[in-house]
Amino acid sequence: MGKLNNKVALITGGNSGIGLATAELFVSEGAKVAITGRDENTLKDSASKIGSDTLAIKADVLNLSSLDHAYQQVETKMGKIDVLVVNAGIFKGAPLGDFSEELFDEIVDINFKGTFFTVKKALPYLNDGASIVITGSAAAEVGVENASVYSASKAAVRALARNFSADLLSRKIRVNVLSPGHVETPIHERLGLSPEQIKGLREELASGVPVKRVGTAEEMAKGYLFLASDDSSFVLGAEIVMDGGWSQL
Repeated sequence: MGKLNNKVALITGGNSGIGLATAELFVSEGAKVAITGRDENTLKDSASKIGSDTLAIKADVLNLSSLDHAYQQVETKMGKIDVLVVNAGIFKGAPLGDFSEELFDEIVDINFKGTFFTVKKALPYLNDGASIVITGSAAAEVGVENASVYSASKAAVRALARNFSADLLSRKIRVNVLSPGHVETPIHERLGLSPEQIKGLREELASGVPVKRVGTAEEMAKGYLFLASDDSSFVLGAEIVMDGGWSQL
């Protein structure tokens, strides 16, 4: 029997990278999985890769009504949610002196406001005793050049997890954060870099990690599985940092 046998799991941003790897692992552990994303094509491709029973829903955390629609679809087709992985987010950076108000708003609206309302709007659709896992970032633990707003937005969701856990104690809903460090995901391709530049970037990032490599999406998925399952039944309001020691040593 899998660790998530017959559980209903919804993973926002589940159509690529860490979210996709987590969805695949959850299915292998017995969960019924729904994923959301903004790109219809990658949603379809990812759903077929995860499994034929995967529910793929186009949704955007900047459009709160689309969140309502997503939750309604999951409840209708799968039932109430036992595991919610709040993974939708973006990374963008710029030098402090060049940072525009538009870029500030985009990062904060998706990473912070989006996280808040993804959880808030989920409440009627969650089973009591559910597990919520929010994607943070090890960048919130250190000073990173050109990443002030991104890092602050991830520090904010770390604070949300503590307070959400306090708010939801009566329903025995646990809220925790998983904070990856440098991970090999498609986010690097979306920066518009060439394959050679991506290779160089990953080598540079790996050089600053104590274990001398970047992480994999599959490694991160194992952390989400721990926080989603009963293995972490005594863990709430906490953060697991998975960064090869980058922010710790």
